[in-house]
Amino acid sequence: MEIKVLGDGCSHCSILYSNTLQAVRELNLDIPVTHESDILKILQYRVLSTPALIINEEVISAGEMLSVEKIKEIISGQVNK
Repeated sequence: MEIKVLGDGCSHCSILYSNTLQAVRELNLDIPVTHESDILKILQYRVLSTPALIINEEVISAGEMLSVEKIKEIISGQVNK
């Protein structure tokens, strides 16, 4: 599993990245989480608003501030697939 947070470095993007890292830690998972801020790479995902959460190259959310708990729910659902 690979997780990416897309965003240009705004405060919302940084918070989503932080929340994602915390969710992964709380789930005791060893999953890489990256923060992609290159606009050309972000556009490859066809995301129109950031921050965006990408799991296994699939856009999970865009333009939303997800809580740690919500991210944990999403990740748990992906792990159990």
